[in-house]
Amino acid sequence: MEKFETVLYEKKAGVATLTLHRPNSFNAFTPLMNKEIITAVTDADRDIDVRCIVITGAGRAFCAGEDIGNVDEHTNHAMFLRERYHPMVKALRVVSKPTIAAVNGVAAGAGMSLALLCDFRLVHHKTKFVSAFMDIGLIPDSGFIYVLPRLVGYAKALEIATLGRPMSGEEAFEFGLATELVEFNEWDDGVAVFAGKIAGMPTKAFSLVKRYMMDSMHLPFEEALEQEAQAQRIAGLTEDHQEGLQAFREKRKPKFVGK
Repeated sequence: MEKFETVLYEKKAGVATLTLHRPNSFNAFTPLMNKEIITAVTDADRDIDVRCIVITGAGRAFCAGEDIGNVDEHTNHAMFLRERYHPMVKALRVVSKPTIAAVNGVAAGAGMSLALLCDFRLVHHKTKFVSAFMDIGLIPDSGFIYVLPRLVGYAKALEIATLGRPMSGEEAFEFGLATELVEFNEWDDGVAVFAGKIAGMPTKAFSLVKRYMMDSMHLPFEEALEQEAQAQRIAGLTEDHQEGLQAFREKRKPKFVGK
């Protein structure tokens, strides 16, 4: 595993934890951080010992978005996104393993986009989501406009994107944006328990659900059914399927290995 400057990488019990580590800047993005996130996530996805990926932030923030010092009146925002953010967004989009955003504090701007791109979001009562883009005359980017309506619906997504009201962890959970609302005093244990549960799932089947559910949002019904059949054939050939059948027959809890 490579050494990183702006992120911390830890692997334990099948869970790879990627911690954004610029706490004095609220973990704001820099060009190096964008690149290191890509590398860390890609390495974790390729690691046969990793069954689940957690992304979180050091200190009081999850991620405050772009370090604004990197943007000025001469910035070509289209090129900025294509060169800096789109590679990171695409890398997260194609990760086959489950991804969890453990949103430990403020997730603003592209930091909110990062959380949205994960499969699951864990929050506590001090978590805060802030679109922030409209405050500086820009539109939400880094996949924000694509992903958010698919999570909460068009009307609520438009409100969140344009009105700029901070959203608490409780509100995120209520709107269906967050998967679980964890007690603040039990945060670390809560994240570990949830990640452990996801890591214990049949990883190959999860990756197929993730891939084909995403595809099905753009396909005619008949094509989606055919993809479903193909995916089920793949899942049916896995070791985890055989273990699931055996566990069912023996009336015990299955022990999946992710193969």
